[in-house]
Amino acid sequence: MNEAQEILDQMPKIEGCIGYQFKNKSYLLTAFVHSSFVNENKDLITESNERLEFLGDAVFGLIIGEYLFTLYPSHPEGVLSHYRSKLIEAASCSKYLKKLDVEQYLLLGKGEKKSFSARPNPSILADLFEAIVGAIFLDGGIEPAKKFLLENFSEDIESTLSAPIRNWKAELQDYSQKKYQKIPTYKVMNEAGPDHSKTFHISVFIDDMIMGSGYGASKKSAQQAAAAEALFRLNLIDSTEM
Repeated sequence: MNEAQEILDQMPKIEGCIGYQFKNKSYLLTAFVHSSFVNENKDLITESNERLEFLGDAVFGLIIGEYLFTLYPSHPEGVLSHYRSKLIEAASCSKYLKKLDVEQYLLLGKGEKKSFSARPNPSILADLFEAIVGAIFLDGGIEPAKKFLLENFSEDIESTLSAPIRNWKAELQDYSQKKYQKIPTYKVMNEAGPDHSKTFHISVFIDDMIMGSGYGASKKSAQQAAAAEALFRLNLIDSTEM
């Protein structure tokens, strides 16, 4: 039995790890074919995952871009771009792939497999992840791809978004203590969405006066967004810094 057939036999396990069942299994098989395997097995298989990786990169960027655009309605383009680049960079994609625990099914050439077994190449893992996204998109469209990303990696996405470019809460608290001798208070105004994809609307108050509001996938990130808006309204930062 050749290695490609072995992967086909393992499809149910791979689909279970991914959380998506393919109608066209060839898309998933191609996602797991590295170029080094094709170079050594041209009589067996002719296409690597490079084209799927290219497509998946674009699909992933689109989904994350829409997610950030909706989540942060008042954030300028520069901040949204910063967050998107952090979420879709190779290091992040490699981390997402490891979470799926499917790298052992990747088809590699003999030399690449030996070095990969000793120390997995993060770039190869990132490419595999993007190829999987591309494969899901081709097989089912944008909604299954979005579901795959947001349901499997919502915690990772929120962890990244919870690390602000600057600590707006600390800056607002420092200003409030100096000017008003009071600490800002934060209040949840609304929360919406399913448990795996909630959006919180939080407002910040100083001396019972609302100073700013923000949205986030967690209370922590929504508080940071609210504090940033408050600093903007107080003319302590400009819109390019938010």
